[in-house]
Amino acid sequence: MKLNEYIDHTNLKPTATNRDIEKLCVEAARWNFASVCVNPVHIPLAKALLKGTEVKVCTVIGFPLGAISTEMKVAEAKEAYENGCDEFDMVINIGALKEGRFDFVQKEIEAVRYAIDESTLKVIIETGLLSQYEKAMATKIVCDAGADFVKTCTGFTEGKATVADVELLVENSEFYEYTLVKASGGIRTYEDAVALINAGASRLGTSAGVKIMQEAIDNGAF
Repeated sequence: MKLNEYIDHTNLKPTATNRDIEKLCVEAARWNFASVCVNPVHIPLAKALLKGTEVKVCTVIGFPLGAISTEMKVAEAKEAYENGCDEFDMVINIGALKEGRFDFVQKEIEAVRYAIDESTLKVIIETGLLSQYEKAMATKIVCDAGADFVKTCTGFTEGKATVADVELLVENSEFYEYTLVKASGGIRTYEDAVALINAGASRLGTSAGVKIMQEAIDNGAF
């Protein structure tokens, strides 16, 4: 297991400065993480800093609440795509899901999917705000919409990535070979990372990537 290749090295803080993003990208290049995940305003800087590396640039759409119109999500995704973004983590309309408007939720994901062509799409369902039934339904909707990943949390509301939630998402996506699971929210240690990967996560979103890798070295695992 190449732990570094699972990590989306993340800084989505509202206070993030250009210097913070520069630090994030330097760290990501040094450890050869899967991607850096930044707010849309920082895409051009991250692309420039990571040019010539294997590290992808990921951004967020409708973040952190998901409570904007489909048209706004699509416009946000299109601009990010035109700015060279490689991967997109969008937040579903959680209220619509809870109301049982499953067709709306799926069509919104499909609209963003279309806007970014074949780029990687990860869909955040915010597991900490959902019942077990809602988590299962959300996962199936994400899969049916053709997304590449179903993702647990934004890290900005209730809940965090748990082994139980990852297992549930994996169970409900296992018949869709193209949809994987991303765990995000509260992943702070090497032990957290390993437990979530063993549960079936194929990607980890965390702001503690460097700390996790240093702990992996201490454990003789990298």
